[in-house]
Amino acid sequence: MNEPTIIGESPAIKKVIDAVGKISTNPYFTTLIVGENGTGKELVARMIHNGSASSERPFIDINCGAIPESLLESELYGHEKGSFTGAHATKKGLFEVAEGGSVFLDEIGNLPLSLQSKLLKTVETKRIRRVGGLKEIEISTRIIAATNINLLEAVKKGQFREDLYYRLHVGHIEVPPLRDRGEDVLLLAQYFVNHYSRQKGHDIKGFTADARALIKQYHWPGNIRELQNTIARIVLFETEEWISADRLHLNLSKQMKAADNPLSLEIGKNNSTLNDFKMPTKGIALEELEKTIITSALKKSEGNLSHAARLLKISGGKLRYRLEKLGIDF
Repeated sequence: MNEPTIIGESPAIKKVIDAVGKISTNPYFTTLIVGENGTGKELVARMIHNGSASSERPFIDINCGAIPESLLESELYGHEKGSFTGAHATKKGLFEVAEGGSVFLDEIGNLPLSLQSKLLKTVETKRIRRVGGLKEIEISTRIIAATNINLLEAVKKGQFREDLYYRLHVGHIEVPPLRDRGEDVLLLAQYFVNHYSRQKGHDIKGFTADARALIKQYHWPGNIRELQNTIARIVLFETEEWISADRLHLNLSKQMKAADNPLSLEIGKNNSTLNDFKMPTKGIALEELEKTIITSALKKSEGNLSHAARLLKISGGKLRYRLEKLGIDF
């Protein structure tokens, strides 16, 4: 897992791979990578760098939201000796350190407005000036940014500069969430099993059929990061050759994707649908419809919450939350 690569064959991820190939060959493109947390935005950035002619030069990443505003400018641009209290020596910033390579600005939406104008100038001129310095320094560093927020909405709210947004948006890659990647989730799960079982020294072959079905059904709100951490925990304690669904269920307490839409749930004994439920001829609020469906599941399970949760294909905790929210006595 040392060499960064995208694993997947879905149309959504193939679009990302195609974009990476086109952008990496042009060092003059600034690139904005967007996507939910855990989708692999840093991996995409590293692939852009590794696919370029400057792959042997440094790749430096920095989280714009993890460093205090008072220090962030110095981290990026460096400073001259004596430019502020504690500046006992001249220091190069990351743009200089990565000269000829790439700087990855993660969570660019958290970059303070006071620094956005300076970054805009850097993108436009390929020049920087250290804090407290007078001389401009020319750089040839590729700038790659990433965010999990809607920057256009941030622009409308006055939280992000519109001109900087369009400068960064020259190369644009949208990384899809894992739930939109179809069979890729199984490929990734197997990849992580192989990796961690080799580390453990125990040959785990993969997943049983019911486990594979569960992996595909689950929503994976934490995306690839959640999947990776989940598989790592399971492999650590697994003693069998095949990982079964109950092993996944013990480690995955969140509701599956199907539970997000109560209208799609199958409820009834022996896995039958709710045949005795009739859609009303008049309009009905979604909350009332959900209450009706949950109440029917409780009746069919004769008040057994665990059985009702299984019928609804949600966790017991999720069912209790909905019962309290909807004011259903139980």
